[in-house]
Amino acid sequence: MKTVELRRLGTEKTNSASVDLDRKSALEIARIINAEDAKVANAVKGALRQIAQAIDLIAAALCQGGRLIYVGTGTSGRIAALDAVECPPTFDVNPCMVQFVIAGGPKALGEAVEADEDSRELGRKEIARKKPTKKDVVVGIAASGRTPFTIAAIKYARAHGAKTVAVVCNPKSPLGKAAQVAIVADVGAEVVAGSTRMKAGTAQKMILNMLSTGAMTRLGYVYGNLMVNLHTKNEKLLERAVGILEETAGLNRAAARKLLAAAGGRVPVALVMAKAEVSRSRAATALKKSAGQVRKAIAIAIAIT
Repeated sequence: MKTVELRRLGTEKTNSASVDLDRKSALEIARIINAEDAKVANAVKGALRQIAQAIDLIAAALCQGGRLIYVGTGTSGRIAALDAVECPPTFDVNPCMVQFVIAGGPKALGEAVEADEDSRELGRKEIARKKPTKKDVVVGIAASGRTPFTIAAIKYARAHGAKTVAVVCNPKSPLGKAAQVAIVADVGAEVVAGSTRMKAGTAQKMILNMLSTGAMTRLGYVYGNLMVNLHTKNEKLLERAVGILEETAGLNRAAARKLLAAAGGRVPVALVMAKAEVSRSRAATALKKSAGQVRKAIAIAIAIT
């Protein structure tokens, strides 16, 4: 990317609100950053229609056995990795369902590997390892919208039939043009000029939250607004599970714990048992038939009683 092109980007400009930042007190710095962060939600709001379009694409792909594959470099890649690895414990889905590609590989999660982001060849090579097909959705994330690695990966995925989405923070970007759906959160200049780990990174995190949570919710991996597919692997999760059963099944604490134990510690099984008034084995069968979707499993269990 040419220097003159970079300086024209909104995310690279100098922010008038943070002039002389190095001469401010700690409280003044915090106030300036907070005031700028408050603008991020509105920037994301402007892209809600495109976000919804992407949610529908992702839900349709996952429903057909496809994958959601994030691609990014630097901060964008790390945010992508965070969202991908949180999906299995949050929604109890196979880790293969949501994946990520980051320039520099896993090493880049813990340290900067910045040179790789300029390589189109590496972008094509890394996404090719995932063997994208028409069943998949590939989401490219780049604040500038001009990262060669990510653009090349998106173009490769699209050429191989995958649906493609861009998440960017500058309008009319090459990445946005390369993808079928362009999600643009125009957050403007950063408090520290060019430090897109700040407002741009926050916007990217918010958008990926919407994409994965929206798709999983559309697929039935959320019951009401509750994270029912959690695993009771520690005390916090056990307490959360008991609370969910208290709320959804109308039980007291002791009864909720007893039900959870009868369900083998599996919250979805316990919910189906309570709502459909069926045995553990019948609840498990209904969940299997519904591909783990609790609301659908309850209906199936009731229908076969």
